Amino acid sequence: MKRLSILLVVLICQGPIIGQELTSTQLLEKAIAYHDPGNNWPNFNDSLVVNMQIPNVPDRLSSFNINLPLDHFYIKAIADGNITEYTLDKGTCEVVFNGTKNPDEATQREFGVNCERANVMKDYYTYLYGLPMKLKDPGTIVDPEVRYIDFDGKNYLVLKVTYDPEVGSDIWFFYFDPSTYAMEIYQFYKGDPDGAGKDTGEFILLTEETVLCGIRIPKNRAWYYNKGAKYLGTDFLMN
Repeated sequence: MKRLSILLVVLICQGPIIGQELTSTQLLEKAIAYHDPGNNWPNFNDSLVVNMQIPNVPDRLSSFNINLPLDHFYIKAIADGNITEYTLDKGTCEVVFNGTKNPDEATQREFGVNCERANVMKDYYTYLYGLPMKLKDPGTIVDPEVRYIDFDGKNYLVLKVTYDPEVGSDIWFFYFDPSTYAMEIYQFYKGDPDGAGKDTGEFILLTEETVLCGIRIPKNRAWYYNKGAKYLGTDFLMN
């Protein structure tokens, strides 16, 4: 609870902005050099298995493949006794629900299985497992000032990130270890964290790492609401 209590103060105050030896551009480059030293993300092609555990909810096991060079994404999710498969291949979408290809509209409405959902899943997994490299994507606005925040007795270098309106409206903060530049925490708000958005969004604690395609990727992500630091669940990368 001590860790979460301290984080609540950080989330409310966001810490002071002070002079830094590093610019935000330099910090991002160092973070990318830590996570992707060989610049392998543009050619990423690998399969991942993630088990999402949420209190009082059956586990959700997802197996997915991200192939960036071929613009291909496939995911198979097992939850509540249902098996959902989405394939996106160069913009072409296929949905399979419990073995039935392209389920009827009634099934799509009842279970929320459709091509719109397929694209959401692709964007979600590609973004989160592509961080911090994805912070160089077009439409991403990295604040020029680096924030210095103490969290649970550890100092972090923090980047604030916003997006062009056509890309997204959330406001993100990324916490990096000041010695290794490893990404260890990130959070987002649905609006100004110092105003109307202060009680929105979530923060995510990252622990352990694995290496896929030469990229250091966080294995475990524990999700909490910003408001009250209520625990939501953890997804575990099984690779």
